[in-house]
Amino acid sequence: MEKLNVNPNRMELAELKSKLTVAKQGHELLKGKQDELVHRFIELTNRSRKLRSKMTREFAELYEKFSLVSAEISPDFLEEALMIPNHSAGISVSKKSIMGVGVPEFDHSISKEELSYTYGFSYTNSELDESLRKCHSMMDEIIQLAELEKTCELLTIEIEKIRRRVNALEFMTIPQLKESIRYIQMKLDENERGNLVRLIKVKNKSKRK
Repeated sequence: MEKLNVNPNRMELAELKSKLTVAKQGHELLKGKQDELVHRFIELTNRSRKLRSKMTREFAELYEKFSLVSAEISPDFLEEALMIPNHSAGISVSKKSIMGVGVPEFDHSISKEELSYTYGFSYTNSELDESLRKCHSMMDEIIQLAELEKTCELLTIEIEKIRRRVNALEFMTIPQLKESIRYIQMKLDENERGNLVRLIKVKNKSKRK
């Protein structure tokens, strides 16, 4: 393994040991955050998948109803009937935090009063009324699904960022620091042994004199 460019002295050794301690602590904290984010991601993904499956079924039913409507009502009358909105809706977006990750929170306001119709009933049918009621009832879950899926997307990006940092610490930074510490320790041990040999030689010379 390639060693860091270091000077084999005790000051450098102490500094590298301090960096190694910090790197290990950072790795542990990031790994813990990654595991918790993955847990939250799986939880939200399961909720999103169930809600999307439900919405898919409901949209299929809605499409079937609109197919009956368009089969029985003239396109001109249908366009005129749906031209004027009968309810108001608004969405504002704020942010909330999940483990330090900013995710959207949709604050939606959809009028909850009894559904009213802006068209006459002479040229329309009951399927159109049911389709509009269905659309009205689905709006809350559509917005909830959008919030869940965007949150999952942002968590995926953050998990990937943390994964790269964890891997860099685990497979590069920490091993390099350990290797450099071993290298310096080895050099210091060699120097100590050399000094000891020199001291013994000096002592033997002194005795002979």
